[in-house]
Amino acid sequence: MTNDTTTTADGTKRQRTRKRKPVWRRLIASAVAVLAVLVIVPLVAFFAAYSVTKVPEPEELVTNQISQIYANDGSTELARIVPPEGNRQNVDIDEIPEEVRNAVLAAEDRNFYDNPGFSITGFGRAAIGQLTGDDAGGGSTITQQYVKQAVVGDERSLVRKGKELVVSAKMANEWSKDEILEAYLNTIYYGRNAYGISAAARAYFAKPVSELTASEGAVLAASIQRPSQLDPWTNRPEAEQRWNYVADGMVSMGAISDHARSEMVYPEVTDPSQDNSGSVAEGTNGLIKSRVLAELNANGITEEAVNTGGLKITTTIDANHQRAMVEQVHATMENQADSVRAAGVAIDPRTGGVRAYFGGDNPTGLDWANAGLQTGSTFKIITMAAAVEQGIPTSTPYDSSPVTTGATEVGNVDGESCGTCSMAEALKRSLNTSFIRVARDLENGPQDVADMAHRLGVAKELPGIGETLREDGGTPYEGITLGQYQSRPQDMATALATLTNRGSMIPTHFVWKVETNEGEMLMDNTNMESTQVIQPEVADEVIGAMTPIAGYSNNHQLAAGRPSAAKTGTAQLGDTGQNKDAWMIGSTPQLATAIWIGDTAGNPLIDATRGGSMYGSGAPSDIWQRFMDQALADTEIEQFESSDGVAIQGSGSGGGGNWTGGGAGEGDAGAGAGDGGGDGGGGDTGGDTGGGNDAPPAAPGGRGNDDFGQMIEDFLNNF
Repeated sequence: MTNDTTTTADGTKRQRTRKRKPVWRRLIASAVAVLAVLVIVPLVAFFAAYSVTKVPEPEELVTNQISQIYANDGSTELARIVPPEGNRQNVDIDEIPEEVRNAVLAAEDRNFYDNPGFSITGFGRAAIGQLTGDDAGGGSTITQQYVKQAVVGDERSLVRKGKELVVSAKMANEWSKDEILEAYLNTIYYGRNAYGISAAARAYFAKPVSELTASEGAVLAASIQRPSQLDPWTNRPEAEQRWNYVADGMVSMGAISDHARSEMVYPEVTDPSQDNSGSVAEGTNGLIKSRVLAELNANGITEEAVNTGGLKITTTIDANHQRAMVEQVHATMENQADSVRAAGVAIDPRTGGVRAYFGGDNPTGLDWANAGLQTGSTFKIITMAAAVEQGIPTSTPYDSSPVTTGATEVGNVDGESCGTCSMAEALKRSLNTSFIRVARDLENGPQDVADMAHRLGVAKELPGIGETLREDGGTPYEGITLGQYQSRPQDMATALATLTNRGSMIPTHFVWKVETNEGEMLMDNTNMESTQVIQPEVADEVIGAMTPIAGYSNNHQLAAGRPSAAKTGTAQLGDTGQNKDAWMIGSTPQLATAIWIGDTAGNPLIDATRGGSMYGSGAPSDIWQRFMDQALADTEIEQFESSDGVAIQGSGSGGGGNWTGGGAGEGDAGAGAGDGGGDGGGGDTGGDTGGGNDAPPAAPGGRGNDDFGQMIEDFLNNF
């Protein structure tokens, strides 16, 4: 209560007591005010926006802004993405086979004909996510996808979500379901620069949309989730997995019968290289473009945004390094057989940026720099890193005599042996038997090699391969130390870059920065975070052991006495005694480079320059040496960090043996008897012939010796 003073007619003063409003009335008034703010105001705003909003028709959309991809100088153009005029050709829904329409619904919105087209609760979740920083919204309906494509774009904000809700509601209220579906099918992006289902039918199957089958429609529907990344031409395993999801969804929707599903066969698609109207990228630059687009997509910048947004994308590629890589690969491969391919990846160890990249000359073909390949003796550096980390220095002596596994004796080619020598010397000579013993000395055997590889940056999973460096999902065989399992040239360059950077791993990347045509920065990788995955002293000791190998391998030391850390390797072609893959990986403090050459037709890999089998110390080392000398010609000669206790015989500038075609043991990932442990092989001096080393036993938890024959058969079947 409060007291008020009043004056009467006779002039006397009298106090009057006034009661306060009850608390509950004040609470109700406050609640009404809050309700007005939270509900009434948004409702007023919603209906105001609703009254003035227009849902654009597909033909009103404009997608003609050019995006450009540059080298790191910001001026050397690597690729240009030009959405062609007339790419979209609108068709009536009656022209689209019903099975094709149902395939899209099975992929994107199986309840399309039953749902309202938008979700208030979904909008609420997204709004809360924006406020809390937890972007946890649900999947979008087809109506919402069209609205996002036509009106609001991909911006992540409450304003954008609000616009999406308003337009979706108006569209659902004013358009029929078939009209919405028709607009969606004529608008959505399918990859291959194809906007709309008519363009997609031509891009993937070279036929009009009216002739598409259910199986072909399922291919197009499957691509919508991740356009281009799910292109069957370049990623058949994942594309087919998504296709099966769509086809099974058609059954669950009642669109096709179980019998019809059982008769569906995955269709063949056309070669995308036959239509480059939407992208200007020559040779290996087309593969760089694909890697850039994948990286952008992983960071929330879709290929569609690139195709229509007029973006300036600056990569980490150094124009001079790239020119050197292409020139040296072409010069070395000029006389090789048509079935022989090469790949090269060069990474700046201090930034993780890819400085040069060659995956092949077909801009839309298979990217060999991004393909899983047996790595041969190059993987011994991973085993060495695991050993040094566990307190086994590179000076530790190891027996190089044949090693017995059950009833199988494993030896080095031509009886090569150092007797007992240091692990560093065994690395230089690439003695398989010594490194099998090193792997056995690890606390967890071959599993420690796999774990070390993954820590250094080797991919844990690859398309078409699944989990890497494992045997049937379990522990790898001892042959991992000899490069039995598949990794990419990019992986080997990344692992070497991490060792070169003293155990500090920076994610390998192609994109430096992305800007809109208005100058807004969408992505900036100027200062990528690093992770110390192994101690600097461990990395230094491994690098120290690698320093004499380039010179030891047919005189491939770098010019002007520039120090390098290198390792060669080969993989054998079945039990033929010939090779199918040859490697050279090597680094300086400024640049880590992996070079691979292989025969892709199942033929023996022949060195066209020297004759006979190709080894890592041959043509791959030629490319590596000439590329590194050209790329680093105008840079300072830097020294590696050193650690105590490195026992290395020879020096980085020492001369190696002459080419003899045989030697000490580089060809170790043989596909013949080398399933469990790899094959021995010719030396880094010029031979790495990979000769008949039988497989060691399965690691703990792996397959036993009784299954050795089946193990070999399985391994051969993979190739």
